[in-house]
Amino acid sequence: MSEPETKASAASAAELLGDWRAADRDLAAAQETAGVAAVAAEAADVAKIAATETGEAARLTVDAAQLAETSARRTTEAADITAKAARRDKVEAEDALEESNAAEEAAGARFREARDKGFPKS
Repeated sequence: MSEPETKASAASAAELLGDWRAADRDLAAAQETAGVAAVAAEAADVAKIAATETGEAARLTVDAAQLAETSARRTTEAADITAKAARRDKVEAEDALEESNAAEEAAGARFREARDKGFPKS
């Protein structure tokens, strides 16, 4: 007779039933633990994906900030060029105004002088 057979014949039905029920409870607990471990592993996988996506979002945010900084710098440069051109245009406009005023005064003076002399008869 083997040892399990010897134990089985020596143990009472109540002991055997108790051992079986205890083993069944241990199996149920082990299955539950395995299920919890599987859920925990899945949660870890999801957390890893979330961390990767968060890293990507952070990288994209940095890229966007760099693009915004580049855009702001270029806008500032364009505004500087526009301001310089506007100052130059202002000076040119003021010079043209002075020339126009001088030409208008000279034409008016010639007209008055000709009028005062009775305009030439040609």
